[in-house]
Amino acid sequence: MRRFKKLTKSHSVTEADTAVAENENGSSAIRVRETTSMANETLLNLEIFKHFDKSGRSEFVKYIKQQLQDKPDSPVFDCNGAFKQGISNAIYELLWQALRFKLKKDSVLHVLTDVVALHKEFPSLILDIINILDSETSLMTEGLQEERHCFVQIVKDLDKVVPESLLKERLEIDTLQEVGIVKNKSFYTKFIKVKTKLYYKQRRFNLFREESEGFAKLITELNQDFEKHTTPDSIMDIIKSLIGCFNLDPNRVLDIIIESFETRPDRWQLFIPLLRSYMPAGAIICEVLGYKFCHFKASRTPRSLFHVCSLLLKHGVIELNDVYSWLTPSDASIKSDWEAEIVDAKEMVRKLNLISTNKKEDDKETQAPPSVKKFDEEKYNANQKFGLCEALLKVGDWENAYKIIQKLPEQAIVVQEPIARAIAELIHLSVEQVYYKKCFKAPAGRKPSRSRLYDDTKLVAKMQARNFSDLRKYTWPMAKVLGPAMHYDTVLMYKLVRIMATLIVDMGVDSLNGPPPNSEAEQHYYDIMTVLDSSILPSLLYLDHNCSMSEEIWAVLKYFPYHFRYSLYARWKNDSYLLHPNLIRRCGLAQRDIKALMKRVSKENVKQLGRLVGKYSHCAPGLLFDYILLQIQIYDNLIGPVCDMLKYLTALSFDCLGYCIIESLTMTERMRFKDDGTSLSLWLQSLASFCGTIYKKYSIELSGLLQYVANQLKSQKSLDLLILREIVHKMAGVESAEEMTNDQLQAMCGGEQLRGEAGYFSQVRNTKKSSNRLKEALANNDLAVAICLLMAQQKHCVIYRETAAHSHLKLVGNLYDQCQDTLVQFGTFLGSTYSVDEYVERLPSIITMLREYHINTDVAFFLARPMFTHQINQKYDQLRKADPNAKKLTTTQKMQKYLEATQLIMNPIVESVRPLHSSKVWEDISPQFLVTFWSLSMYDLHVPNESYQREIGKLKQLSQQAAEGKDSNQSKNKKEQERYIALMEKLNDERKKQHEHVDKISQRLQEQKDSWFLLRSAKSAKNDTITQFLQLCLFPRCTFTALDALYCAKFVHTIHNLKTSNFSTLLCYDRIFCDITYSVTSCTEGEATRYGRFLCAMLETVMRWHADQAVFNKECANYPGFVTKFRVSNQFSEANDHVGYENYRHVCHKWHYKITKAIVFCLDSKDFMQIRNALIILMRILPHYPVLAKLAQIIERKVDKVREEEKTKRPDLYAIASSYIGQLKQKTSQMLKESDFHQVAERPNKESPPPPIGTIKGQPIEKTTTSTPIAKGANSSTFLFEQKPVKQDLEVKAASTPRVESKSVKTESASPPVSSGKSGNEREIKHTVRDGSNRESSSRPEEQQQQQQQPTNNISTTNNSNGNSQSERRSRELERDHDRHSSISSHRSSREIRTKERDVEQRMRERPVRLEELESAAQRALKREKTRRDERHRQDGNSGVETVDLVGSVGNEHRSYEEYDGRTRDRDLSSVSNESNGSLQHRREEYEKDSKRRKLESSSSSSKKVEELVDSVKKARGLKTKERNKDKLSDEERDARKDRKLGRKRDRNEESNSGEHKRRREAQNGEEDLRERERHREKSPRERSHEKFERERGGSSRSDERQYGIKSTRSSRANY
Repeated sequence: MRRFKKLTKSHSVTEADTAVAENENGSSAIRVRETTSMANETLLNLEIFKHFDKSGRSEFVKYIKQQLQDKPDSPVFDCNGAFKQGISNAIYELLWQALRFKLKKDSVLHVLTDVVALHKEFPSLILDIINILDSETSLMTEGLQEERHCFVQIVKDLDKVVPESLLKERLEIDTLQEVGIVKNKSFYTKFIKVKTKLYYKQRRFNLFREESEGFAKLITELNQDFEKHTTPDSIMDIIKSLIGCFNLDPNRVLDIIIESFETRPDRWQLFIPLLRSYMPAGAIICEVLGYKFCHFKASRTPRSLFHVCSLLLKHGVIELNDVYSWLTPSDASIKSDWEAEIVDAKEMVRKLNLISTNKKEDDKETQAPPSVKKFDEEKYNANQKFGLCEALLKVGDWENAYKIIQKLPEQAIVVQEPIARAIAELIHLSVEQVYYKKCFKAPAGRKPSRSRLYDDTKLVAKMQARNFSDLRKYTWPMAKVLGPAMHYDTVLMYKLVRIMATLIVDMGVDSLNGPPPNSEAEQHYYDIMTVLDSSILPSLLYLDHNCSMSEEIWAVLKYFPYHFRYSLYARWKNDSYLLHPNLIRRCGLAQRDIKALMKRVSKENVKQLGRLVGKYSHCAPGLLFDYILLQIQIYDNLIGPVCDMLKYLTALSFDCLGYCIIESLTMTERMRFKDDGTSLSLWLQSLASFCGTIYKKYSIELSGLLQYVANQLKSQKSLDLLILREIVHKMAGVESAEEMTNDQLQAMCGGEQLRGEAGYFSQVRNTKKSSNRLKEALANNDLAVAICLLMAQQKHCVIYRETAAHSHLKLVGNLYDQCQDTLVQFGTFLGSTYSVDEYVERLPSIITMLREYHINTDVAFFLARPMFTHQINQKYDQLRKADPNAKKLTTTQKMQKYLEATQLIMNPIVESVRPLHSSKVWEDISPQFLVTFWSLSMYDLHVPNESYQREIGKLKQLSQQAAEGKDSNQSKNKKEQERYIALMEKLNDERKKQHEHVDKISQRLQEQKDSWFLLRSAKSAKNDTITQFLQLCLFPRCTFTALDALYCAKFVHTIHNLKTSNFSTLLCYDRIFCDITYSVTSCTEGEATRYGRFLCAMLETVMRWHADQAVFNKECANYPGFVTKFRVSNQFSEANDHVGYENYRHVCHKWHYKITKAIVFCLDSKDFMQIRNALIILMRILPHYPVLAKLAQIIERKVDKVREEEKTKRPDLYAIASSYIGQLKQKTSQMLKESDFHQVAERPNKESPPPPIGTIKGQPIEKTTTSTPIAKGANSSTFLFEQKPVKQDLEVKAASTPRVESKSVKTESASPPVSSGKSGNEREIKHTVRDGSNRESSSRPEEQQQQQQQPTNNISTTNNSNGNSQSERRSRELERDHDRHSSISSHRSSREIRTKERDVEQRMRERPVRLEELESAAQRALKREKTRRDERHRQDGNSGVETVDLVGSVGNEHRSYEEYDGRTRDRDLSSVSNESNGSLQHRREEYEKDSKRRKLESSSSSSKKVEELVDSVKKARGLKTKERNKDKLSDEERDARKDRKLGRKRDRNEESNSGEHKRRREAQNGEEDLRERERHREKSPRERSHEKFERERGGSSRSDERQYGIKSTRSSRANY
């Protein structure tokens, strides 16, 4: 009936009559159902009712039969239990057709008769549909009386189809009366009365009729000593008899049975069946138990009641949900109490961390809070749910107990000690058999457990595990639920941990190999992890100082990979304790004790406190190490004591320490940089140092830390490379320090033994074990190669990706250096630790590194270099053994075999590097040379004999001391002596092997040298070859390591010594020294240090050749590297093709000047990187630069200025500058004069006439103009050659001696020069220049004398050499004296002054006309000069000669730099060089005007006119230059200019105050007589005119001219 009422809600009355639908007063209950008709169309075709009498009847019955085929036993539900609507809807539609009079009533009844015969349940189904129609038709009030009347008629005749009794049972009473089946009108009233009496009327019962004897007999029967044959059925019969005899209340009888059960729970086998048979309804028993529980709500509930209830629940007599609702307190109350306990525990911890500032409170003695809150037994007894859970666990009903546990907060129940112990008893039961069978042999005479659980054989058979697979049923789930409460039973902890260890071993897993996937072993694997995480590890916090438990746990954990272990430690340290109030309190108290302990740490009490640290580490290692690491990050001086204190730790504690270190490194809230953003934070540096120390001293697994570093590199973060660097340094003894002494660097050139003895600051001892541990950690995780490649790639990510755009350059440089140093250190460790076979096996080939991993050449060859020698030696041994005369091979034959082996090994590499560069590169240098350069090292080129000898001497001394020792322990001294002797023998053997190896390499290089540099043309050897060599070889490697810096210098020297063809040593050195500005600027701090070492090594070779002519002649003369002219035929026969000793000294002077100019530029730049790098390089090259006193003064003045400026701004620069000045001052006594450094030109004699034009000592001079083309494709503009158009190029063709310059000689007469002949008064020529550039006179008196002579062409001299610096200084002193005397004499006569003023005005008016004439003459001279230069250049090119300009060349690339800052810097350097450093235009103007002057002098007969013309030109040019300088000077330059003015003024004051010193200096220079003559000679009219003009300029102009102007125009005067 209910089913069809639901059906009516979804399927309402079908189509109604049209009249009813249009009725305005129709009832809202009548609704036309469109969905029903749609359903009918799908269920039954309604067309059959139109021809029902013909064929519709049979189709209807057929449809019903089809619907029964799905499930014949039920017409209502299908085979899936779903409701079938087909039959119901068909019968429903059939009846509605009759109600609408569309079908005859009799036809419908006949069809129903046929349908009823098909199934026995159809009558019931038809009546259900009739009830629906009854409800629907009864609601029709108006206009539908006909349907109701038809319905009544159908029901009257329905007794023919359905039994009448079924009609009376199903239909409503009103319908039955309406139909007439029930004819009694009072039937309904009687029905109500009977129903009320049956259900609602209470039966009267007289309690007093119960006889107490019946209850007494009942109690007696239930509490007697039952015999064995007594059964529950017999007891039940007695109870029934007593109830009937004494008319007992059945409910009271049930209560008595339960109470009797409470008194005798051991007879549960009898009472359980009795209660089940007496009262099958468990809900009634729960009500009786509930009333009992409610009775004891306010008092303690007896344990017996819990026991009875648990037994009934265990055997299924009652349900837990029925009795749980009667228990108190409520779940909400228990949850609130649990949360309050957690809050209270956290509050206690917060108070522990408070620092009180109230002295009164501090004076009071405060009691320490309890470590764990005591068990509140009274509160526990008041909780009936806890009592029932405990009772269930004691009877072994785990399922129901677990349901109660799940209803309450996690650990809220289990934390109660009785419940925890009950669960532990169950776990003991479950593991008893497995433990004593698999893990621990039971001792003889072991008594079985007394627990009552073992009495229940069914329970034992159900819960006890027979093998490891049964543990998953009950043991592991119960252990997970028990959680930290397992600490109540440490015996159970030991059992479980030992079972885990045995199970892990049986599975055959370890830290590198896990269980097979989707297997039972894998399930056990993760179950063990879960139990460790949830129960075992948190329980350790409750166990005070239990070392053995810690070791047992480690016996299991060591078989898990480090990432699984670290995840367990993370939850143990950070999450587990937060869920338990007692654990929160324990952790708070542990932190308090740890803090108090760390406050007492010192070097004196390490041992005592170490024991305490060990005890705390057993139970709370995470908390202990967190605080220790925090203190170490703040106070780095604790690293040593803490490392000593940790020697009492267990293996588990050490492993947890490894995790805590990684966790400290990953703390995101801490800044890894200092506040200034230029360096790493101190906490990170301290932590890195601690890592290196602790991992070296103790055996802690490194895999996690190494993987962390690799992951950081993969994320393009290189900060943590500091950790790796410290670990490799401490564990393997491989240092990454760049600050190595020269002796250490020399020792690093030797073999492994020498490097270990003398190559490091600290002796590499006791690192074998730790080094092997590091090696194994890298090998087990395949991290060795990965970290190398990641570091190599990270070097370039540091600059462009890792550091932000606003990062300080100092930070970027430091990170780059750290990455570079760590890479070198790590690569050195791999090469020294791994055997060569292992190294070759693990490392990818060099081609793979270059092409697939995109590693740069320097890093790739650095990593692959150890493989080459090994492979060559292997191949050599194979070839030697393959020879049938292997034992009779001569040394030459062996060498040939070695060269053949080298060729076989290196040729594939040579071919593989060819695609790395374009074919144009290989036109200049060969791939073989590139591979040779990168594959060799200092060990291959140089044997440090001095280092070997020094170390052997030390060992001899130590051996003698050990032999002479008077200690009582003679055996110890003897062992020491033997050890020293063994070391000496090893060093000697190693030196011998290295000598043999170096000889082989030398022979190999000798064989290969001719194919290194290919001769495309003469220019190639001069430009492109050197460019490619610098770009691809020298510069990338010289900044790689300090040893590589020495190697680069040594390799250049080796190429020179080999007399390699097509390689110019002079050009190479010149390109390196000419301008180091950009190289210095682009270096990081570490690269600057290495670059400085490289320059120092190069300067050492240069200065060694410079110091001794014999050495120079031996090592440089007749060497191809010192050829100055390159021919296509590569032939050099003329002696003047080579640079002579004096010219070489001039070149050295030029190089020193160039270095000075670059350093001054960097120091004046105000840029941090340039200043720092310049100072670093100055520190490195100090042994060989500066050696000239004047250059040293300039450098010292600049560095001192930097020191003063950076004293408060940048202390690091101040410290470096102060250190350098101190070292430079110590070297002051070793400085050389310029005349000692190279040959300086002497001052000319007045008497000696000038030589004739075009001849020197009767030899013709060929005028040539040679321009040095700039090398193309250079690595950077830093190292390009310099060139400068020269004014007059004179080359001596026939002279075999070095060519010299001749200065113009002063004469008093204005006679024409001598036309020809060899004069006896000629001066001896001192200097010569290969390119024939002019040396201009630098003193003003010389200019005056030259103007009175006929024009002459000066022999070419060196523009950049400083040979005239002293003469210039002396000339300027003469000028100053002369000006002073002129000014004095000018005041003597006012008439003279007026006359001079008129002369000056006249010359000023004539000046524009003269300037125009000079300019036009200069243009014509320039064109002629250009034509001659082009012709000369073509002639040299046709003859295949290329001249190298080394002495006097000044690069075009420097011109922009000189234009920008030449005026500022060159005023400080004017005493160093007589070259004008003005702009290109300024030099052209000087050249043009000089040409005009010579032309005018040659064409004029009056010397006075020429003198006045030249004077006016000079003054005009000086005014223009001054105006141009004023316009171009920036604010910064003006400040610098002002400082220099003050400095020069101070210098002059000091000179004037020290007259005696000045006279002595003039006497030394031989100018005493010249000064006297100049002072007393008669002034010329032009001089007096000049003095007048100077006076008119005023005092300020005169002062400015004296302080600044004179020096600022030195170069202009010299060039003029």
